[in-house]
Amino acid sequence: MLILQAERDALLKPLLAVTGIVERRHTLPILSNVLIEKKDGAVGFLATDLEIQITTASAETLPGESFRLTTSAKKLQDILRAIPGNSTVSLEQQDNRLTLKAGKSRFNLQTLPAEDFPLLSVNGTPEATFSLPQKELKRLISQVQYSMAVQDIRYYLNGLLMQTDDNQVRLVATDGHRLAFAAAEIDTSLPKAEVILPRKTIIELYKLLQDSDEPITIEVLANQVRFTFGSTVIISKVVDGKFPDYNRVIPLDNDKLFLIDRLTFLHALQRAAILANEKFRGVRLVLKPGSLSILCTNSEQEEAEEELEIDYGGGELEIGFNINYLLDVLTNLPADTLQLAFGDANRSTLVTIPDYSQFKYIVMPMRI
Repeated sequence: MLILQAERDALLKPLLAVTGIVERRHTLPILSNVLIEKKDGAVGFLATDLEIQITTASAETLPGESFRLTTSAKKLQDILRAIPGNSTVSLEQQDNRLTLKAGKSRFNLQTLPAEDFPLLSVNGTPEATFSLPQKELKRLISQVQYSMAVQDIRYYLNGLLMQTDDNQVRLVATDGHRLAFAAAEIDTSLPKAEVILPRKTIIELYKLLQDSDEPITIEVLANQVRFTFGSTVIISKVVDGKFPDYNRVIPLDNDKLFLIDRLTFLHALQRAAILANEKFRGVRLVLKPGSLSILCTNSEQEEAEEELEIDYGGGELEIGFNINYLLDVLTNLPADTLQLAFGDANRSTLVTIPDYSQFKYIVMPMRI
């Protein structure tokens, strides 16, 4: 029985929005599937891994009967991608088979009962609800997400802290070696609430956010967060744990301060990094009145040196860092000029944007 006929892209675009969270190998076979549901002319796609659930719908209403089915997310995605872009795709359902036809191509896919598909439901009343432009949330995430830990045994670091307080939303990420903080003001007063969002949720959310003024509504619950934007809804469980008090690690008395052009510093570090040790990725910064030197060496005794002129008249300092931690912040900030504040060779360095209190980056030194 024919259940749907549509342009390829009308199906592929919403499907791609949800399939990023689908695991190929899962203890529950149905979790490798996508739930496709059509009602009132709209075709909805839903995927989940039981920790995060993404729902979205086709942009246009499509003729035909209502239906619900599940089929392999990755196989359907690969088939639609391989079909020419201007093709008309028809879907037929017979027993536990889904037949997809496009031109002279024909694919038979297995289905599993839609009623067996596990769904995440939102439980409880939100502790905080607020909206902001999608591009604003995307900007905040881009300024901190690179500092999230990857598979750390301190599982609460493998994510991102979201705090609401009065008229401010704050995002914080740390892997124990560096910490990034970004905040934005919104036009409503919010209660104090905080949750740790899993790394996977942040990555998928960032991919789906548009650089637009269209709003995203965020509902913070006791153990879940719901994001609603356009025709997309993301429901995510939160990480159960206590995020470290980030205020305690922000150095307030670093006295060796100077301003530096972000791109000039970034390009000098990128050149020096070519000869950095591949395992330890160390870089030495030598600060003297009027100059900042960047030194990288490797196990082959090769050496790179860059010297930058800066407006600095303080004391001398030599300090080592993981060069990737500096490259990350310089790559992800939109500012033209940054302020660096050093203490001594054993103290964390603070990176900020002049006359802008809503971003901070703290990076610990390393012995080289």
